[in-house]
Amino acid sequence: MELHTDLYLGDCKEELKKLPANSVDLIVTSPPYADQRKSTYGGIHPDEYVKWFQPISKQLLRVLKPTGTFILNIKEKVVEGERSTYVMELILEMRKQGWLWTEEFIWHKKNSYPGKWPNRFRDSWERLLQFNKDKKFIMYQENVMVPMGDWAKSRLKNLSDTDKIRDNSKVGSGFGKNISNWLTRDMAYPTNVLHLATECNNKKHSAAFPEELPEWFIKLFTKEYDTVLDPFMGSGTTLNVANRMKRNSIGIDIVPEYYDMVSKQLKPVELYLLEPKPNYEKVEHQRRYAIR
Repeated sequence: MELHTDLYLGDCKEELKKLPANSVDLIVTSPPYADQRKSTYGGIHPDEYVKWFQPISKQLLRVLKPTGTFILNIKEKVVEGERSTYVMELILEMRKQGWLWTEEFIWHKKNSYPGKWPNRFRDSWERLLQFNKDKKFIMYQENVMVPMGDWAKSRLKNLSDTDKIRDNSKVGSGFGKNISNWLTRDMAYPTNVLHLATECNNKKHSAAFPEELPEWFIKLFTKEYDTVLDPFMGSGTTLNVANRMKRNSIGIDIVPEYYDMVSKQLKPVELYLLEPKPNYEKVEHQRRYAIR
């Protein structure tokens, strides 16, 4: 089966209209936050952000498969001493469009440097909002399992009688747990907090995120030869990871410099499939991704 990457230069609100409905398995993107990236994306004001994003999310809803997932990396800013509400307003408006807000992941930037303002401390986290079209979406949870680690050594060392039965929640949620079920297990399911370092090399982009971020979601929500879309591709991190993981990919950006950079630097899928020290002239001749 042949893999491909399609690149589009232009406003994603319009370029997305060129894609077939129900054709994308996963959308992973980080649009410009309110009042940021003014030199490249115009710096949308918080009061205008929801109105600006609605036509885009409408098209994303159209192109996403019913079984697919949309991961939106976004963070509210501080305006005149208090947190802006534009992210919450965006969630509510997207729900009116037909999106299901199914989960919220937190990206903990574990290498963020310290700092403070007179009334608060420096942020070290960002939101990763999960949206779906249908409650029955595809998810490969086993692909992101982690070693049991220190938790198992400490928590499972001395089990109480309560730990050995299906004990209902003390806060009334009704969800029971049996801690002893994990005694013989080497791997566990992760939490919804991702502890990842920020990208040390900005790749000539003002807000590049680390490759581990899209990689984690690509493993969780797709299989090989599925299609991954980034409508704000920037330096192309999501596309490069998708390419390496043998997924089809689609990237859109309105900035010609980013479009040109990605089209020149995007590594052909074949490079990941060849033996060490590949014949690059042969590989260049075999490039299969289409630039549009």
